[in-house]
Parts: sequence; C-alpha cells; structure tokens
Amino acid sequence: MLQCHDQLSRNSLKSFTMYSQQTIVLTLAFVLISGGTLKTADHGTGKAPQHIHISYGDLPSQMIITWSTPNKTDLSSVHYGRELLHLVNVEEGSSHIFVDGGTEKRSQYIHRVDLKGLTGNTTYYYKVRSEESESGAFYFRTMPEGQDWSPRLAVFGDMGATNAQSLPRLELDAAKGMYDAVIHVGDFAYDLSKDNGKIGDQFMQEIQSLAASVPYMTCVGNHENSYNFSNYRARFNMPNDNGKMYYSFNMGPVHFVSISTEFLYFPDYGFTQIYEQYDWLKKDLMEANQPENRSKRPWIVTFGHRPMYCSNNDNDDCTSNESLVRVGVPLLRILSLEDLYYQQGVDLSIWAHEHSYERLWPVYNLKVRNGSYESPYTNPGGITHIITGSAGCSERHEYFQKNPPPWSAYHSSDYGYTRMTFANKTHLYVEQVSDDKNGEIIDSFTLIKEQHGPYGDLNNRV
Repeated sequence: MLQCHDQLSRNSLKSFTMYSQQTIVLTLAFVLISGGTLKTADHGTGKAPQHIHISYGDLPSQMIITWSTPNKTDLSSVHYGRELLHLVNVEEGSSHIFVDGGTEKRSQYIHRVDLKGLTGNTTYYYKVRSEESESGAFYFRTMPEGQDWSPRLAVFGDMGATNAQSLPRLELDAAKGMYDAVIHVGDFAYDLSKDNGKIGDQFMQEIQSLAASVPYMTCVGNHENSYNFSNYRARFNMPNDNGKMYYSFNMGPVHFVSISTEFLYFPDYGFTQIYEQYDWLKKDLMEANQPENRSKRPWIVTFGHRPMYCSNNDNDDCTSNESLVRVGVPLLRILSLEDLYYQQGVDLSIWAHEHSYERLWPVYNLKVRNGSYESPYTNPGGITHIITGSAGCSERHEYFQKNPPPWSAYHSSDYGYTRMTFANKTHLYVEQVSDDKNGEIIDSFTLIKEQHGPYGDLNNRV
C-alpha cells in the first residue's frame, strides 16, 4: 500500500509539474494569432465586454459565459468554434441591469450566455460580442464525458483585489493546462461592494485571464454580505443555482456541493433560507448516495466558506467546540452540518475564511477517526477537512495556537493555494503550494477510500 501511495504521489506530482508540447503549441499559436492581447474593442460607447468569466452549466455539455458592460447593449452573444479563426457558432443570451447598493448607486449590465451541446474533452475558442463591441479571443476545454477520468483542480479562498499574491502563479499554472476547474471558496476582492462596487470591478478584471479560460466555480463568503450579497449574486452564475447561493455539480467521479455558511451568521436577511438550504442539501446528498449514483461518482466533496474546525489564534467561530457550521443550533445540534455530512458519507470538506492553510486528520464530533496509525487517510472513519484561505488579500496572514487540538494534522501561514487530482474512484491526491516559497509543495497527502458511503455503515463493517 505504501508503494502504491508513493507511486501515486510521484505520478500526480508529475502531472502537476509537466505539460504537453501540444499545450505549449496551442498557447503560443493563440498568443501569436491574437496579437498577444486580450483587450476589448470599445469605440467609446461604454459597451465593451469586461469581467469575462466562465462556469460549468447545468449539464456537462454546457458552459456559462458571463460578462458585464457599463452601458446597455441590444445584443449579448458568444461566437465560438474549435478553430480560432473560424468562430462559426453563435449563441445569444440575455442581460440585466445591476445597481450596487452604495451611495452612488452605480449600475452595470450583467450578460449571460449558455453554450449547449458542446463536445466533451474539446478545446473551444470564443469571443463575446454586442452590436458595437467585442472581446479578444479566449479558449476553454470542456470536461470529458462520463466518470472515468481524473479531474484536476486549483482550490483557494480569500483572494483580494489588493495583495492577490497567488494569482500570477495560478495564471501560469492554468496557461500550462494544469487545471480542469478552479474553486474559489468565498471572500472576493475585499470587497466586491467596496467603493460603490469599484473594487469588485477591479477584482473581476484582474481574474479575467484565469476565469475566462478555466471554469471558475464559487461559493459565497462573509465579505460578500453587503446588501444581502447582491454583488455576489449578480456577478457569478453557477449551475442550478438561480441566485440561491447553493448548488451542486458533477465532474468525472466526483459530486461537488457548494453551500453558503453565511445564512447562519446573517439571519437578518431571513431565517427561512437556513432551513431551505439544509433541506436541499439533505436531499442532494441522499440522491448522491443512491447506489446507482454513488457507484458512478463515489467521491462526495463539499465546499463552504467558514470552517467547522480550525486551530487559529483569532477567536473565530471555528476555534469553538460548538461552531455554528459544525453543530447548527448549539446544544440541540439542530441543522448540524457535521452530523449530516457524517450520515451521508461526505469524503472531503473544503473551507477557507482563515488566511492560512490547515489539514485535519479525519474527524467526527471532535474525535480523530484515522484509518490506522500507519495510514491515517486510508479508509478513515470520519470526514477529512482542508482549510485553504491563504491566496492573498489586504488582511494579510493569520496564525495558529501554540498547542493545536489533536485533530489538527498540519498548518501553515504561507500564502498559497491547494491542488487536487482525483486520480480515480478510490484515490485523491492533495498538495499545498506555497507562493512565499516560490511554488514549493509544503504539504501533500493521498486520501484513499476503497469504500464510499455513510460512515456509520462503513464503521460497522470494520
């Protein structure tokens, strides 16, 4: 087993650090043909597309293209195709006005086009257009069909418009073809609404080179709370979301679930959404656990902004044994996400909020549930947690308690981000990149699940 683990780690690391000659040729050809620029044509109309980003659609064969313009346009369209010089397909969408809640009541128009019927595992080039302006050319690659492939993701949270230290390295990784998707685990720009939304505009433009070419999947964080999260709701379109701020999607052998932890902390925006999300989440996880579904997509991975656990020294809620995200209503454990995740056999929970990185031992109800002393992440009896909120923002680093709890396995305050490769239906390789250490891998592990399912059932088999 150790030899298998070492071989997987070496192979996975190689897949992260090497890329094909074909990728190099495609990238160079793209830069040369497009004149080495992704600038938009404006003509002084205020209708030039900006803040372009993509996300997976409701089906694997779909991609959502989102952008904004300062002024209204009569047309929202995407021209796309498999060859850069032959964008022969056209899909039209819609736009709506978004008015920021700040004192200036600044407005912009958010455009959305859903590309449908895309061929799997295929590179498409595209431009977004109005009747008077168009963007430069971008490209994306669709996910392969079925479940028998190995998704590769970059995962991070808490990236600001200022001090986004990890962004250049992420952009370089993406240009090398290292990722199938990106997950941003809440807290954008610091803040999307700041300065009447101008900081949000700056951030969206800064991430465009990354988010316009790699599906940029998100969840909401506490820094998005202004005006009932209106900037987040307007700027990001996620699959099957419809503005609720929670959704799920499938990617190869993985079922991903995105939740809002913020409903619990901002009840002034309504109590019903707390219960509605919990009911939806329970149904979604139960559906994912149906035998025909779990056999196809055995990995269940959740992501939300505020962690259940953390060992930082800042007195955030996750440092408490009774954190709201973990236990729900204190003492009564009503709406407890940890109990629900344990009952439904969630394999991995990803969090951010703390401006640091922390890996937990598999845990449930404050108790370590390692697979064994020698192989803690092989068939564990509890949920594995990763906290990855160190991408870089204006609030800088956060640090840790001198004597962390027994469930804390490793932590670092370095700026950086997390890479994940779901090698197959049983092996998940995770590594942490330190941007402070020039891209050094400062932590890695392989989660091995030879059986997936509710932990009560799995533990009873032992």
